[in-house]
Amino acid sequence: MLISLAEYAMLHGKSSDTVRRLAENGKLKSAEKIGRNWVVDTQEPYPVKKRSMNGQLKVLSLFSGCGGLDLGFEGDFSVLAESVNKSINPDWAKPDCASGEWVRLPKTRFKTVFANDIRNDAMTAWRNFFCLRGVDKAVYKLGSIVDLVKMHKDGQAIFPSDIDVVTGGFPCQDFSVAGKRKGFNSDKCHNGNHKDDDMPSEENRGLLYMWMREVVNITQPKIFVAENVKGLANLAGVKAVIENDFRTVGDSGYLVVEARVLHAADFGVPQSRERVIFIGFNRSYLNASAARALSAQDIPPLYDPYPQATHSFTSKGHNLLEPTNLAQAFKGLVEPEASSDLSQQKYSKAKYMGKHCQGQSEVNIRGIGPTIRAEHHGNIEFRRLSADNGGMNNNELSKGLHERRLSVRECARIQTFPDDYEFVFPSKNGVKGVSASEAYKILGNAVPPLLGYHIANRLEKSWELYFGGR
Repeated sequence: MLISLAEYAMLHGKSSDTVRRLAENGKLKSAEKIGRNWVVDTQEPYPVKKRSMNGQLKVLSLFSGCGGLDLGFEGDFSVLAESVNKSINPDWAKPDCASGEWVRLPKTRFKTVFANDIRNDAMTAWRNFFCLRGVDKAVYKLGSIVDLVKMHKDGQAIFPSDIDVVTGGFPCQDFSVAGKRKGFNSDKCHNGNHKDDDMPSEENRGLLYMWMREVVNITQPKIFVAENVKGLANLAGVKAVIENDFRTVGDSGYLVVEARVLHAADFGVPQSRERVIFIGFNRSYLNASAARALSAQDIPPLYDPYPQATHSFTSKGHNLLEPTNLAQAFKGLVEPEASSDLSQQKYSKAKYMGKHCQGQSEVNIRGIGPTIRAEHHGNIEFRRLSADNGGMNNNELSKGLHERRLSVRECARIQTFPDDYEFVFPSKNGVKGVSASEAYKILGNAVPPLLGYHIANRLEKSWELYFGGR
């Protein structure tokens, strides 16, 4: 006897959305669509969830930008040797050049099967790089997450099935201390334009995490990882609201551990960049011992999903390395006019405006770099200032090197992107290129790949511990 999906869902104690997804993905053998409605045989057994513990782990990436978190999750890219602590992560130290100055991080089990953003320049840069790694350009979908979710609910096959991890750095401008901090009351809509008065409130930019929640509900991954600026954690109640909203996703809900602020410099990134990380686990996949451990007020170190610090910027420990500095990060780079790399040739020509303005300082070559910002409006910090403007890099000035701002490549180095990632390139084969101005913005929006790798590596190593036997 044929029954509706709602009746079948009630019969098996599941939500109608979950059962509809099973029907759309061909998991219910007897399901058929009659007109606008699905029906299924009452004798159809409910599918048992089974996923390999040893094979590839599929990642669905939202708010992907140019792919900093995607690259971090996949691994197999070069970083400075000084950025890797061999005493903590000895398996990360495979030399990637004869001098030993660079190491290549091991490839992980994670594979990006879906990426998305509203910025065309971010998509162009992402495809230009990831396609060289064997990723199909169709993986990246340009458009608002709100529109994609609505299209999926209208019956279009938007999101892949059998997703293991959903990641997303939902827009941070409304929570950043560098912005107006309107939070949930953003005056921007989901596509980046100013909000119309008749636009539904849940579609404003400050509430886009709820649409990430919708994707988690649709795809039911084992884990989700969300990222935002530290400022979000300091806005009254916002962190707790987001944690609680994600806990109620799906049939069994998600076990959301308390969000944690990570400083990138504690993980070998030569940059002052703090981000709050949210991690949630699908309760229907977690084994009992992991669920108990992750629910504890003090999570046992063995089960802690957050990575261990490797450098001593804010962290303390006897086996931690000194923070990676800019002199190390910039090694091997020649001046823009002598470089064949377009990303090193290009830098903002904005003049020095005085120290009262943002972005008018000179970087400390022996310290970590400044936060690479998306909205610098040309005022990216100076690689060096002239003596007249207070420049302190006397060694370089004595060699006749002129005052200039950080190049695009230098910003990419600060963010730990490898040099084979092109950020500035001309139009080719009918596809618009990426300008220096656009490159600065997408770099400023990115998660440092090395920080992403630390998060991914920790989750990968604990995967069997969390989900073994389920």
